Amino acid sequence: MEEGVGSGHVFSSWFLEFVPAGNRGTWMVIFSFFWTIGTVLEASLAWVVLSALSWRWLLALSALPCFLLLPFFRITPESPRYLCAQNRMSDATAVLERMANANQAALPLGVLTYHGEPKTDYVTHNISEDEHLIPIREKKHTVVNAICSNTGAIATLRKLLSHNLLRSTLLLWFVYYASSFAYYGIALLTSQLSDVNRSCSSDLIFEMHQKDGNLYKDTFITSLAEIPGLILSALLVDWFGRKATMCCLMFACCAFLGPLVLHQNELFTTTLLFGARACGTGGTTVLCLYAPEVYPTSVRSTGVGIATAIGKIGGVVCPLVAVGMLRSCHQMAAILVFELVLFLAGVACILFPVETKGREMD
Repeated sequence: MEEGVGSGHVFSSWFLEFVPAGNRGTWMVIFSFFWTIGTVLEASLAWVVLSALSWRWLLALSALPCFLLLPFFRITPESPRYLCAQNRMSDATAVLERMANANQAALPLGVLTYHGEPKTDYVTHNISEDEHLIPIREKKHTVVNAICSNTGAIATLRKLLSHNLLRSTLLLWFVYYASSFAYYGIALLTSQLSDVNRSCSSDLIFEMHQKDGNLYKDTFITSLAEIPGLILSALLVDWFGRKATMCCLMFACCAFLGPLVLHQNELFTTTLLFGARACGTGGTTVLCLYAPEVYPTSVRSTGVGIATAIGKIGGVVCPLVAVGMLRSCHQMAAILVFELVLFLAGVACILFPVETKGREMD
């Protein structure tokens, strides 16, 4: 639901700004695990509610968790990095003191400062985040002038397309598009390919209406595939690196879908879709970790938001192209479209200019 209203990228960016660089990947996977729980619960809810009630009841029940979250916004702290970027040093210090008190710890001595230059070519040194965030010696800075000259949507977009960020931005746009295309496409393939004995005839549309119950059951089963995908990405992301993990999972998803260019038996089809869903989810999770790490705080939320919006276009185009081909009895062509998109996404992951494993967020 939070993804549907377009705030998911804000939440993930905010969360990552609180997490230390050393285990940021693992925590992002844990964060994404709750998305998977929501997916499984929503499929279960649809399976139960739509068999007895209408879609309006499903929509109303699905919206309830959003209302339950509203009271928590009053106690949710703002990101100290964002506050620093806005030159609100006293507010950022107050948030850090609140965090220290909650953990029964003390802040390092010194004065809070912020350096607003993006670190796209940053080389990791053996220095902790605390030493960068709260240095002992107070330094003069010109944050006010920097912010005043870089406000507004046009200035933000210009920064995203600047020399330092252009390559990362364009590649992220494509990989987000491909990931969304594949993620929603695999979910749709679950229903389209669930009955291998179904023939391409004029009865196809009628059969699909007859099998609504099977659709929710199949969606529930394949949603469970996201759990091993998250576990796999958690094991690899902080050890293997972001780029390599994304690349391997994209190519693995491509490999799982490959045999589906031909009609397969039901068990093999389900197994292949299960593996593709697991790898696709793992790759998308690492992508959602990588994108906020690439951008500096001043454009992080906007940059990830634009990439997410472009990704949603992939989710819209997917049923019009690939699934439409399946309904026209062109299964091989439909699967080859998925294969091409995923293969190009894997290549794009190799071409990302920055590896953000262990890298501090600006």
